[in-house]
Amino acid sequence: MGQQQLLLLVLSAIIVGVSIVIGINMFTSGAVQANQDAVLQDCMMMAARAQEWYRKPASMAGGGRSFLGISLSVLNIDSVNVNVSAPFTLVNTGGQQATIVGTGVEGMIVTVIVDPDSIVSTNIQ
Repeated sequence: MGQQQLLLLVLSAIIVGVSIVIGINMFTSGAVQANQDAVLQDCMMMAARAQEWYRKPASMAGGGRSFLGISLSVLNIDSVNVNVSAPFTLVNTGGQQATIVGTGVEGMIVTVIVDPDSIVSTNIQ
């Protein structure tokens, strides 16, 4: 083999190696983003159910215009699924507001604040 052929072989091996590393990094960042989106979607679904419970009269097993007494079990929501590494938490931060927190399997924490008329994702770490 000539020196030029060996140089092309080494250069090709380097290019293939770098391409593999870049591909792995892109896949990893895509997995993190997908998990974050899934946890955020779960939190938003829980927030919508919490607003529904808030508006339902107490005589119909609802909140009667208050978040007092709300919990995931009251909403009939499982606190653990494949998207989270720790159970979701639903905290009543006053009669007119609740907070939902989910920790994804990729390590990010998603916080959603639920008001009677709005849902806000305040913190995605």
